[in-house]
Amino acid sequence: MSSSSKEVKKLSPVNIGPHQIAHPIILAPMAGVTDRPFRQLCKNLGAGLAVSEMVGANSLLHGSEKTKRRANHEGETRPCSVQIVGADPNMMAEAARYNEAHGAEIIDINMGCPAKKVCNTLSGSALLKDEPLVAKILDAVVKAVNIPVTLKIRTGWDSHSRNGVTVAKMAQDCGIQALAVHGRTRSCMFQGEAEYETIAAIKQSINIPVFANGDINTPEKAKWVLEKTGVDGLMIGRAAQGRPWIFNEIIHYLNHNEMLEAPTITVVHELMTNHMKNLYAFYGEKRGVLVARKHVSWYSKGQRNGSTFRHTFNQLETAEEQLTAAETFFQSLMGS
Repeated sequence: MSSSSKEVKKLSPVNIGPHQIAHPIILAPMAGVTDRPFRQLCKNLGAGLAVSEMVGANSLLHGSEKTKRRANHEGETRPCSVQIVGADPNMMAEAARYNEAHGAEIIDINMGCPAKKVCNTLSGSALLKDEPLVAKILDAVVKAVNIPVTLKIRTGWDSHSRNGVTVAKMAQDCGIQALAVHGRTRSCMFQGEAEYETIAAIKQSINIPVFANGDINTPEKAKWVLEKTGVDGLMIGRAAQGRPWIFNEIIHYLNHNEMLEAPTITVVHELMTNHMKNLYAFYGEKRGVLVARKHVSWYSKGQRNGSTFRHTFNQLETAEEQLTAAETFFQSLMGS
């Protein structure tokens, strides 16, 4: 894909209810990834909003350690957006109220997750097959809370049922205040090219803010997607894994039409070390060590001797061992 030389209109702030998102380049909700430490890191590095990993609507889970941890927004830059997932309108409404009471300032509804374990419960993107149920859930959640409700969808269930435009109009009618669209059907999972034409059609069909999501992995691609779709903002997911500075890179490129200098190895090491320490503090050492493994794997991807380092790192069981190993690895890169 070639980069256009055409000047892009600088992104305008986006309002979601009372919240103004100054830089509408936002972090996508990702299960097992967008916990509070990662959300805050991305916000520090330019993300205008960061959506939590999905929280189940089952009220039986509200007292669980996992749910309480996901409802912990202490010290997080506002506004805080929490994504809920489920298939029962009443339970979804209850989940929205629960999270509002625990500090959420935006509720996001998941109708985009393609995971089999989610779709098997008729949640996530499986809901796109049942438009009447979609309307009931949207209506119930919007009426349940006094904070803005947003929605994330895919373009449809499969190539024979691309109903993204229909669902988008329904969402707007129900009072949804912003929409994020992953440009693939559920059957595509993460394969093939994202359907930016469909996202453009959805944007043209409604008046609420629309965020494009899917395969936006470079500043040049971000600019191209904005021009192609006319959306109000972009949602970055997998491209932020191990590269949380991508938000600043995109914002700089859109504002100045030039690439921001890549962070040095020293800066990456400092960011990663602070991230690891925040994970240990948030989860406790035992769980934090496990969570740190995947993030360090992403940070070290593409680095010299990275594969050998990851193999060793993933055997380590204490925070001290992990920090020492990371220090040694990055020192070797600095000296190369």
